[in-house]
Amino acid sequence: MINKLVSFSAALLVFSALAFGQTKTAAANPAAVPPPVPSDTAATTAPSAVPLTKIGIINMQQAILASNEGRREFEVLTKKFEPKQTELKGTNEEVEGLKRQLNTQGDKLNESARANLVKTIDQKQKSLQRSLEDAQSDFQAQQNEIVNRIGGKMMDVLDKYAKTNAYALILDVSSQTSPVLWAGASTDVTKAIVDQYNTVSGVPAPASAPSATRNPLARPAGGARTPPKPATTPPPKQ
Repeated sequence: MINKLVSFSAALLVFSALAFGQTKTAAANPAAVPPPVPSDTAATTAPSAVPLTKIGIINMQQAILASNEGRREFEVLTKKFEPKQTELKGTNEEVEGLKRQLNTQGDKLNESARANLVKTIDQKQKSLQRSLEDAQSDFQAQQNEIVNRIGGKMMDVLDKYAKTNAYALILDVSSQTSPVLWAGASTDVTKAIVDQYNTVSGVPAPASAPSATRNPLARPAGGARTPPKPATTPPPKQ
């Protein structure tokens, strides 16, 4: 996976005391992974007598990746694309070998042979670029599906958590466009939501320890260029 998962777009979750059950609002970020699609299972409840005064933050991108289900699904996706990674790596090494041949033997080749070698390099490099972009697009689409599926269910968990704990507002800080400039550690509900989501989902923790997510289709050294990845969002300042 791209060294770090492509960034998850900001989702602004507002829990209003006047409309206690209407809680899911999302602000889209075109450079990042689409926001999770809320499921239709969240039930509305009657207004609570407890005033909603607390404000919190959540890193939804981090929460999805840290959940047991998220770790499992992204590990499966990464393994699925490893054969394509091997194929692209082999093609890239072939192109690099031809380039070295041109650099070391180009002046010794006759005009026709040199022209054919240059043409072969150009064709193979263009083919590599197209294959890499197609694979990246396929990978991104499947990654988005995972994020939307897990994110929708996680927002139901967040909805219930906010109501139970009297939150009036919870902001997603996983996007670079997040309006949050500073937040105390006590306002971060990310771990609490991950823990509750793991309980609700019933997915056991993967046997392997958590590791940084990576893209198996990352640009090979010296090879064809890959589309630029969205920048990830730094954690909120403490």
